[in-house]
Amino acid sequence: MSTGQSWRGASPTVSYKKRGRRKPSNLFNISASEGFPLSLSLSFSFWWVLEEMEGGFLETQVTVGKEHSCVDEQSVREKGPGEFGCMHYRRGCKIRAPCCDEIFDCRHCHNEAKNALEVEPVDRHDIPRHDLKRVICSLCNTEQDVQQHCSQCGVCMGNYFCPKCKFFDDDVSKKQYHCDQCGICRTGGAENFFHCDRCGCCYSTVLKDSHNCVEKAMHHNCPVCFEFLFDTTADITVLPCGHTIHLECVKEMERHFQYSCPVCSKSYCDMSRVWEKLDHEIDATPMPPMYQNKLVWILCNDCGQTSEVNFHIVALKCLKCKSYNTRQTQRGPASCSSRVSEMVR
Repeated sequence: MSTGQSWRGASPTVSYKKRGRRKPSNLFNISASEGFPLSLSLSFSFWWVLEEMEGGFLETQVTVGKEHSCVDEQSVREKGPGEFGCMHYRRGCKIRAPCCDEIFDCRHCHNEAKNALEVEPVDRHDIPRHDLKRVICSLCNTEQDVQQHCSQCGVCMGNYFCPKCKFFDDDVSKKQYHCDQCGICRTGGAENFFHCDRCGCCYSTVLKDSHNCVEKAMHHNCPVCFEFLFDTTADITVLPCGHTIHLECVKEMERHFQYSCPVCSKSYCDMSRVWEKLDHEIDATPMPPMYQNKLVWILCNDCGQTSEVNFHIVALKCLKCKSYNTRQTQRGPASCSSRVSEMVR
C-alpha cells in the first residue's frame, strides 16, 4: 500500500486450510528466553514462516469485507526482515488513524497526506499520536489492539516498542528512548541526553552546564522553515544564545552568508576574522568631509550595549565588544523613556 493510501471495511481475518498436515501452533513465538536474541526473533520468524508455506503447512487467505484474495507468497518472500514499513520507519505494522478511521503506514504518512495542498484547508489535521488504538500486522493483515507482537501470527511488529507513545520501529540503531518529561520518544540514547526543565526539552549532555536556558526553547516553529521543532524528525542544533533551529536550516543560512540567530540576531559563531577585515575595509574607505564628524547611536546585537559612534557607510562598530553586528538607532539608551515622558506631557 502506498503512502497515504487507505482502505475501509471489515477487519481483515486470516484463515488456514490444511494440506495433509496439522496447522502450526505458536509459529512465531520465539523469545530471548528460548535461546534467541530478541533482535533476531523478527528475522527468524519471517524466514521460518516462508519455509513452512513452501513445505505446505498453510495457505493464507485474507478476507476484507466481501473481497477475497490470496496473499502473494512471492511478494512476501521478496520483502525480507525489517523491510516492511515506509520511508519514515521500518516496522511490521500499519496504524488505523483514530481521527479519520483510515489506515496509514505511520503518523507521518498520515500527516503528509492529510495536510497536502489538494486537501481542503478545513479538512487538514494531524494524528493525535497518543490516541492510537488499533494496528494492522503487515504480514497477516490482522487488525488488533496496540501491542508489540501480532496476536494472530506472533511476529514482532517492532524491535523497539513504546506502549506510551504507541510507537514501533525495527531500526534500533537509532537508540530510541522514551522521555517522560517530554512525553514522547527520542533518538540518540538516554545516556547521551538530559532533560532541561526550564527549556522543556532534551539536550545533549555536552550542553548540560553550558547552554543558555530559554523558556520552552523547542516548543515553537523553526524560525527558518516554520516546522514545529518539538517533535520534528530532523536534526536540531542549539545556538549559543539558547534558541533552537534545524541543523539543515543553519547550513542553508551559512550558504547565504547569514551568521546571526534569526530570532535575536546574535552571532552564533566566531566572527573575529570578519571584524578584522571590516577594520581594514573601513580604514581604506575614508568618508567625505561632511560625514567625518557625524555621530550616530547604535545597538549591538551581540552584547546589547548602546553607544554613540562615528558614522561610516561600510559598518558601525560597537565600542564595548568590537563587534560589527550592530544596528543604528534614533537615540541613545534613554530614548524610549524620554519618548514616553513626552507622550505623557
